[in-house]
Amino acid sequence: MNKKDIANFRKQFKVNNDLLKIHEIFYVYIMKESSDIYHHQSFPFEMLEQEQKELFMDNFKKVLSGQLDEKLFELKFQRDVADNSQLILHQGLLSQDTEEWKAQMLRLVEKMLKDKQYEMDIVVTFIRGEYMKPMKRRSEESEESERDTVYSHSYILCSMNKTLDPKKELLFDYVEKEFKYNIVVDPIINLKAPISGFLFPAFTDNAADVNHVLYSAGKKYELNYHFIEEVLNAEETMTAQDDKIVFEEIVKKVTGDQINTSTLSNVYDEIHRVMEENEEEEIPRLDYKDVEKVLKHSGVKDVDTEKVESAFKTVIDDEKYEFKANNIVPKYTSKSIKIKTKVADISVSPQDLRYVRQVTFDGKLCLMIEVEENPLIEGFEMIPEALFHKANDEQE
Repeated sequence: MNKKDIANFRKQFKVNNDLLKIHEIFYVYIMKESSDIYHHQSFPFEMLEQEQKELFMDNFKKVLSGQLDEKLFELKFQRDVADNSQLILHQGLLSQDTEEWKAQMLRLVEKMLKDKQYEMDIVVTFIRGEYMKPMKRRSEESEESERDTVYSHSYILCSMNKTLDPKKELLFDYVEKEFKYNIVVDPIINLKAPISGFLFPAFTDNAADVNHVLYSAGKKYELNYHFIEEVLNAEETMTAQDDKIVFEEIVKKVTGDQINTSTLSNVYDEIHRVMEENEEEEIPRLDYKDVEKVLKHSGVKDVDTEKVESAFKTVIDDEKYEFKANNIVPKYTSKSIKIKTKVADISVSPQDLRYVRQVTFDGKLCLMIEVEENPLIEGFEMIPEALFHKANDEQE
């Protein structure tokens, strides 16, 4: 799934939407002390009150929120795994019987409980339904409505939420005209911040992809590897942060740990150009041959295939690994690059990195920034320092 597919699916989670049906909802309550199922129940989603529906819709949208490779991850199922979750989910998806569907979901819950102790009581919520995506009109003159022909997909979505201790509050009773201490013993299900979840199947090019599942982490870059490997039986994945770190280490290996800002700016420009050329297609990926081309075109000296391939083997132990281009370039138009010094921290965008230089002046290491106008400090306009003019005179 790409970010457009996810966004289209996510925005359908609203009450009384004819493009997204939720047939059934299934709750499972897990006790923290024993890691046992305390209670479970299911019923048609339409039986919920309007306010309950809205609460759950907001929760499901949060499961599907976040950036790919940061909080959301499309994972491939492992092969040859006993009691494979891909088969369990597929059987649950195809089942016409509610009890059979519940039985399959409980098999997944048992996996969640195996060798796992939760800090709070947990509520696992499953829904299954149908997602309909209208096909595009063939022409503006066509009288056919975009909803006359749709792609139809069955899906299962899971949300895991922790419980919160009830609040102790002081209330005022208008009838009795007295203050009362409100004692509530029932735990609160925190639907505002799901701790994990998934969507099955993934949707690619308007088709269901049962070989992949969309996993949702509770927080950015905080993956639950027990959930990924033992519950979903999915393959390990790299986050965007991991990709960036590995790429930087490979570049360091090739360049000898040092690179000037103009060359680094050229590297980012070159990768950004590749991304722009593939804007209409899937996110471009870069293998060791592509990295070699990028570094050569960026002005890095003494680069060859053997050196880059060796760096891949050393850093990631996989010379065939491919980076997602958008993971290894900081956000191109925002001040996403941080330059830290003892004196000051500076933020600059990749496209403006070329205007920053590290130089030696009068025997001291300095950071020089090329600007087009006099900068402002606390509302005061700076003026050029005389010593820079003096240095130029001496050089002449």
